[in-house]
Amino acid sequence: MENAVAENRIADAKRLATICYALYALSCVISVTAIAAIIVNYLKRGDVAGTWVASHFEWQIRTFWYGLAGAVISWLLMFVLIGIPLMIAVGVWVIYRIVKGWLALADDKAVDATKLL
Repeated sequence: MENAVAENRIADAKRLATICYALYALSCVISVTAIAAIIVNYLKRGDVAGTWVASHFEWQIRTFWYGLAGAVISWLLMFVLIGIPLMIAVGVWVIYRIVKGWLALADDKAVDATKLL
């Protein structure tokens, strides 16, 4: 019985992480979806605590905040023309993190949220 409850908890957590990855991926086109994803991440972080899926929530949260910081810094540096290539690099990095995390989730693997790559 406990095993079934644990499996349901993991399945629910995995479903939430998948929804958040989809929202983050969609944010490349409609940026407001990233705000919905980060809200879900924070609201449901306690529900996934203690599971391997919790690493994906931390990964997503860090991706959001580092990506936002990179975008702000890039925007500020647009005036000295280095901001444009930096903004492109930040965008590629965010897409990389979304893909890497989503693939690990599909393979039922945790991610190391402390790493930038």
